[in-house]
Formats: sequence, C-alpha cells, structure tokens
Amino acid sequence: MKKSISILATIALVIATGCEQEINDLKPKEPITGEPGSANFTKFVSVGNSLTAGFQAGALFNEGQANSFPSIMAKQFAFVSENDEFNQPNINSVNGYNSSVSNPGAGLILGRLVLFDPDGATDPDGAGCLVSRSPGPAAANTPATSRTCPTPQNTPAVPAPYNSADLPATFEGDRTKLNNFGVPGILLGQVNNPATGGPSTGNPFFNPLYARFASNPGTSTILGDALATNPTFVSFWLGNNDVLGYATSGASGAIPLTSVATFQSQYSTAINTILNSNANVKMVVATIPDVTAIPFFSTVTWNQIDFTLRGCDFNTNGTDDVQEQINQLNGMTGYGGFNAALNGLAGAGVITQEEADKRKVTFAAGRNGIVINDETLEDLTTALSGINPALAAYGRTRQANANDLITLSAGSILGTCVSNNPALINGVSVPLADQFVLLPSEIQEIKNRTTDFNNHIKSVVTANSSRIALADVNAEFTKIVNGTVRIVDGIPVNATFAPPFGLFSVDGVHPNNRGSAYIAQVFIKAINSAFGATVPLPSIAEYNSTPLPVSPPVATSPAQ
Repeated sequence: MKKSISILATIALVIATGCEQEINDLKPKEPITGEPGSANFTKFVSVGNSLTAGFQAGALFNEGQANSFPSIMAKQFAFVSENDEFNQPNINSVNGYNSSVSNPGAGLILGRLVLFDPDGATDPDGAGCLVSRSPGPAAANTPATSRTCPTPQNTPAVPAPYNSADLPATFEGDRTKLNNFGVPGILLGQVNNPATGGPSTGNPFFNPLYARFASNPGTSTILGDALATNPTFVSFWLGNNDVLGYATSGASGAIPLTSVATFQSQYSTAINTILNSNANVKMVVATIPDVTAIPFFSTVTWNQIDFTLRGCDFNTNGTDDVQEQINQLNGMTGYGGFNAALNGLAGAGVITQEEADKRKVTFAAGRNGIVINDETLEDLTTALSGINPALAAYGRTRQANANDLITLSAGSILGTCVSNNPALINGVSVPLADQFVLLPSEIQEIKNRTTDFNNHIKSVVTANSSRIALADVNAEFTKIVNGTVRIVDGIPVNATFAPPFGLFSVDGVHPNNRGSAYIAQVFIKAINSAFGATVPLPSIAEYNSTPLPVSPPVATSPAQ
C-alpha cells in the first residue's frame, strides 16, 4: 500500500499579510487622571505563569517582557497613585531562548518565533508548477536547511535581526525589589513548591526560569518570594497550564490534566496564603480561557492536505502530476485496497457499513482531510491484518473532519517523510501521530475541565468579594473568538496571530504586545468595578501586533 506514493504538493500555513500595521501615537489633550478607589497600588506584584511573565512567540525576550500585561497595568496605576517602580527579572536577550525547538547539546540555540517567508516569489519556475511556500513560524537563529524527501527543498536561514538567541542567564538585579513573579511553564501547584527552584537534576518540578531569580533556589517558593516584597495589591493568574499542556500535546497523556480536586485545593491554598499575608492586601484574579479556541488549534485546519491541479506533467506521461498522485493514493495498492477491506469486514458482519464508510480514506483535487488515528474507534488491527498484513497499521484510521482540531506544531510535520522514505508521508500515507490531534471527546474533556476550574475560581472570588476582583478573561476571549467584539480602540482585532489584526503571537498560545494590552484592559475593568477605582485603560492602539513576515535577503549581482 505505502509504496505507491511518490511526491506531494507542499503543505504550508496560510497567513494573511496584506496590510501594513501602524501604532497610533495617541496624545491626549488633557492629563490622564483617575482614582484608586479602595485599592492601594503602591506596591503592585504579579504572580503567574508565561502569560504574566511576558512570554510570547515561544520565548522570553526583552520586548515581550517590556510589554507584559502586568507591566502595562503598572503604567496605568501610576496615573492614580504614587507607585514603586515595576521591576521584572530582565532576561537581557533580544530574541530569547526557545526551549521547545533548541538542541543545546548539538549547539543549536534558537530563539523567538517569527513569521518567515522562505521563498517570497509567487511563481518560482515561471510555469505555475512550483508554488511558493506561504509564511509560517520559524525560530530566530534557525540555520539554512535542505531536504530531498518527498521533493528537494532548500530553506534559507532566518535573517537579521532574528539571527541570534541566548540561553537564559541568572538574573543579576536586586531580587528583593522584583514585582513580576510570572514564571513560564509552571503549573498551579508549583507556586508553592520549593522544588520549582531546584535541584536541576532528578527533579520533575525544576524550572530554570524561576531558579534564575529565586531568592534561595531549592528552598524558596515563587509565592513566598512574591509576598516577601510586602505587596499592597496582587494580580494572580494561574491554572492555564493545568489544561494547556494536556491540550497542546494532543491529549496523548504525555502531559497530564490536573484533577479538579487537586486544582481546588491548590488554588484555595494559594489565594488564602496571599489574603492572610496582610489584612489590607487586595487582588485581582483571572479565569482560564478556553484553550481549544486559541490559534494553536485553528491555524492548521483539518483539511490541510491540498492537491491543487496545475496542469503540470514533468514525467510527460499524459497525466497531471498531482492527479497522478491522487490516483496512486486511491488505487488498490493505496487506500482503495484499505477501503475494499473495510467493505469486506462490513459484509462479514465484523463492523456495520456505516462504520466502514466512516473510516474510508479518499483523496480528490483540492483540500482533503488529514489522515489520523482515532483511539475512540474499535481496533480493527487483527481483522485488517488478516486480509493484508500491510493494513495492520490502519486499525483505527480515518480522515479528519471539521470536529477535529489539529495542533499548530503539526504544520511542520504534515507532508514530510518518515525515515526519509518518499512512500511514507505524515498525514497522508502515515496517520498523523496522536500528539498532533484533538478528537471531539478530548476537546469536550478539556472544555469541561476548564469550566470546573473556572467555577472554583469564581466561587473563591465570591467568598472574598471585598478583597478580590474577577477578571473574566475567558468570557472576554470568547467574545473575540465569536466575533462579538471586532473593534477595540478603533483597531480591528481577531483571535489569530496573522498581522496586523491578530492579538496572538506566532506560537499561537500567548498574546502579542497588543494582546497583552487588551488583557490589561480586562484586568483593569475588573479592578475598577470591584473597588470603585477609575484607573484609565491602556489603548491597544499604542501597542503593535505580530510583526509582518520576514524574508531572506535577495541576492544581488556584483556591480559591473
């Protein structure tokens, strides 16, 4: 079956890039003022994960930190009261360090993700047969690469200023004067776990981005360090990673989903610790957004396999090259044989014909569903292998449909060869691995768990309503996703990372600068409502969105 496949059309992410973006220079005619109400912002401290730290585009770097939502909030608090300077554990790196794609052992240190257009040309060969790749995420400092399977393809290095990256260094500033205690990657329970700071080996809880600024690595805790600064007001936003890691790993089980009981206990403990630290301290907490609606799960679509007929016949056999690939896939040595086997099992009463039809794989010109394995299907491995041993790998195979979600990370895998074999193509002849797909049952599980977590957060706020404000980020994010909110401060917005209107960074998970400003608005509105304050809102028009795609420099001929 697998030997029939030769080459495939390029699969790429499509990013809308037609508009230049501008940052409005808003200069109010009158001084901005406000009142703190019953809140005291003199010493504002933020506690959270990557969303709080200013992590974006897969890394922690200077620009992201400078535009963290607590930093933006602190600037607004300065309009209503005399505040201490808002200090963050500066990373001192232009492009940061991307731990997901770097390989330090091999000397590969990569940084933030950017939109990278490796080709630029819309018609590379002048005949419409070789199609330019669309812009997609690429890590800063990525070197030039080449491949030969399924077709030869060269990719230039990511150009300046995105041609550097740095391992995180120890924070050298005054740790006792920090205000931002956001640590990328932590679960809720790690805020009170000293193991988060060390030791670095044999410790599943260790997080180097906390260890670099911990007051006493291995002994201190994130929350303990934060409260040691004697805050008068605290923002607390944790719990996202308790569902996010499970979701972004395709609910494969590689990263577990925190139980409701554990979350409730850990959340209540953290909040009570803050409230009991000072009878006068007040705070704002936030709900967890529905992670299944973020761009990480909407950029790569379920029907990403694109076979576009272009009238090209490189082997001059009288058949369009792409149509030839389709014919091979649908033939009896391809999925035609698989589909016939399913019909045979239905005829023998092993499965119903409806079940057989649901599993069949067929390709046609245009966009097609990605081939996946569905663990909720009955395993037909034994039955199929009895018909043809080559079918043993397809016991739970079907094509994706609109009810499935595909991860952004799948974009770099789809259409690539397995073991450099042109007959083994990810998502086409080889089902996409579980870690890249969320099935409907898994999506519902994640949504239900998010609802359970948010219900507990709301109950804690209700029980302490005189001291805690609720920033319902989930509700506000849903309005953006559903299109209920399309314009903010005169700027069109949407829940993508496509410039110029997307509120997300290129990793599809974290906000960009403009998205952080929008989150700051949500927090400040909650604070104003709960404590009778009139803190002015930041304008998202003053913050830029995801940068436009970059391309490699165009080679020029030497002067004659």
